Amino acid sequence: MPRSYAAVRTAARVLNPLVLSLAGTRFLPLYGVIEHHGRRSGKAYRTPVVVRPTSDGFVVPMPWGERTDWYRNVRAAGECVLRWRGRDYDMVRPELIDGPASAQASISAFEWALE
Repeated sequence: MPRSYAAVRTAARVLNPLVLSLAGTRFLPLYGVIEHHGRRSGKAYRTPVVVRPTSDGFVVPMPWGERTDWYRNVRAAGECVLRWRGRDYDMVRPELIDGPASAQASISAFEWALE
């Protein structure tokens, strides 16, 4: 495992519980919580993620790529629950979109401040 990836995983183990306390609420609208189940264990997980609403769903940027456990779990199950701004959304048939398509859903920090 590359050294930088190990540092990120360690930081995530420390920060995720803190972020989870506010993610998915109106107080931290940039973040949502994806509730999913382990593809092998069946264990329930809650993962904080950056969320951008679109006209037909949500976009979740994946800076660590397709190999993250939460993404592989959601793809295997074909569904998850997204908690965002205090509401739960049942998500089905997640799609991986490319850079140009995701750019249409990008948002600046200034836009977030206006919402």
